[in-house]
Amino acid sequence: MTRLTTPFSAATTANEVVDGLDLTGRRIVVTGAASGIGIETARSLVAAGADVTLAVRRPEQGEQAVADIRQSTGDGNGNGTVRAAILDLEKRDTLQAFADAWQGPLDVLIDNAGIMATPETRTPEGWELQFSNNHLGHFALANALRGALVEGAQASGTPSRLVSLSSTGHHFSPVVFDDVMFERRPYDPWSAYGQSKTANSLFAVGVTQRWADDGVLANAVHPGGILTPLQRHLPKQEMLDRGWIDEDGTPNPAFKSTQQGAATSVFVAVHPLVEGVGARYFEDVAEAEPFREDARGRGVKDYALDPEQSDRLWALSEQLVG
Repeated sequence: MTRLTTPFSAATTANEVVDGLDLTGRRIVVTGAASGIGIETARSLVAAGADVTLAVRRPEQGEQAVADIRQSTGDGNGNGTVRAAILDLEKRDTLQAFADAWQGPLDVLIDNAGIMATPETRTPEGWELQFSNNHLGHFALANALRGALVEGAQASGTPSRLVSLSSTGHHFSPVVFDDVMFERRPYDPWSAYGQSKTANSLFAVGVTQRWADDGVLANAVHPGGILTPLQRHLPKQEMLDRGWIDEDGTPNPAFKSTQQGAATSVFVAVHPLVEGVGARYFEDVAEAEPFREDARGRGVKDYALDPEQSDRLWALSEQLVG
């Protein structure tokens, strides 16, 4: 299988990805779209003509994001449209309510929302929070919207797309099936995060394996290093120690802007170069190369795209959420 290369780079912005594309009539859902790369992903898609739904936890943040995007894109004035709807990945009733309220086809689902390196926390079901939020919530949402995605493919005559936001954090851990919920091993916030990001990549493999014949393909994305609300659980000292910020809180110049961080998601979601492509992992607006020890922070590990691991994860996820 030939690696998919592109004319873009790590410095490419989401607006540059959609430059010249007409997304009129494309219906897209972006989870976690009230801030960070989520709102920038939505902004560029609306500017290119798409009808975008921001799936957000808090109504007030959703409305602020809608107003921001409308102000910058001229929503309804030759561009696409944007609206917000409530969805909390930790509350199964909101997932089902969101899916039940959806009417008609869906062309793209972008599973953008996520949390990182949280203190040890359990959901009411007893599940570890990062695995539950980052993977299980999106697993349940995608399955609830599967019919809409299939309808989107049938209506357009091209495959619908699911974009699953993984991370270079998947390097930290495979899915540890013997103790996914840290019931017997000591909890480590970065191992838990890494496991959830591996799950995000394996989910894209699983969707493609199971839904491709119905016209739905999925790929995983590493957006790059960006300072956003994702880092809200990290103490300042840890961010200093990692070299992410200086004493004044200024981000490391190597970090991407939010527009650059949104570029790979937008590319995988709508660009013609990704037509018919599934079960792959992208970074810096191109398909990632296999992980190498000398390429720190880049590449995809084999276990994150392993079909057998994906099957095992799918079975576990169905067991947990149905």
